[in-house]
Amino acid sequence: MKKFFTVALTACMLLVSAACSSSPTTQTGAASSPTSQEGGKSEPSKSLVVYTSAASDVMNVVIPEFENKTGIKVEVITAGTGELLKRIEAEKEKPLGDVEWGGTVSVISPKQQLFETYKSENETAIIDSAKNAEGSITRNNVIPMVLLVNKKLVGDIKIEGYEDLLSPKLKGKIAFPDPSKSSTGLTHIANILQTVGAGDENKGWDYIKSLTKNLDGKLISSSAAVPKGVADGEYVVGITHEELASAAVRQGSPVEVVYMKEGVIVSPATVQIIKGAKNMDNAKKFVDFLTSKDLQALTATKLNMRASRGDVQAPTGLKPVTDFKIIKEDLNYELINNQKWLDKFKDVYTSN
Repeated sequence: MKKFFTVALTACMLLVSAACSSSPTTQTGAASSPTSQEGGKSEPSKSLVVYTSAASDVMNVVIPEFENKTGIKVEVITAGTGELLKRIEAEKEKPLGDVEWGGTVSVISPKQQLFETYKSENETAIIDSAKNAEGSITRNNVIPMVLLVNKKLVGDIKIEGYEDLLSPKLKGKIAFPDPSKSSTGLTHIANILQTVGAGDENKGWDYIKSLTKNLDGKLISSSAAVPKGVADGEYVVGITHEELASAAVRQGSPVEVVYMKEGVIVSPATVQIIKGAKNMDNAKKFVDFLTSKDLQALTATKLNMRASRGDVQAPTGLKPVTDFKIIKEDLNYELINNQKWLDKFKDVYTSN
């Protein structure tokens, strides 16, 4: 299996256009062609190019399992969901990727024209709240938004929710993913507006203004870099989601997961086939694989991922959904307002 690479955090990423020099990382070399010729006969492709924002330990379980079961070799390109969507759009006339794996529905849905219509062979087993209603967006697991705290650095600072992030002791020590590049960052904005704002967006944006001041000019360009920054001690607390946070816990980092006392959006993670994918059949196999009972049971056991299937038990070791306050995600509200929120966040952040 080809080695995975992590996206480096550099300030210059903010200046480089996605079409010319996107931040996703990949192994050197072009993707394999969809067929090979031998003796005049066309052979089925044994390659797949996956664009993903998934955590490295998730990929290290899922990708080898897929390769072993199918004989298909996977090339992985990693970045935040926003960066990957920009790349896919820039490449739409000549797609270089086959699958986009990661991102919430509210972020993927406005770009669904970039993806093929396809419903997994396992769609009937998916819970009602995670059905592929659009025809092109498959939900492969469900993820609560959370905070991740470094237990060695937090000291006497109490962190139970968003309100606590305004502590002066945390100035410059909060890892927040850029919502223009990370679906997690954008979903947390929605989470804040629906909890801290409590139906009053102005109140929610007043909080976000205070929060961005406490970021002290630091904004993370990739969702995956948030838990790393917290685990490495660069930040005391990170704004992230349960899948990435629990990965840091499993890796033995001195961190703990906090479910915001104000309320938690539980959002489905997604996988979709890039329109015009060269390795179309293999892309469909990958979507079917991610939604299979065997794989979702495996990831629940090994990775504590919450399945999108109704016939897979919740993972052990994670707080039951009955033990924290869930905020129902209003997808229509988010889809209507996502761009407005991105524009406003940019104005708020740059004015501090």
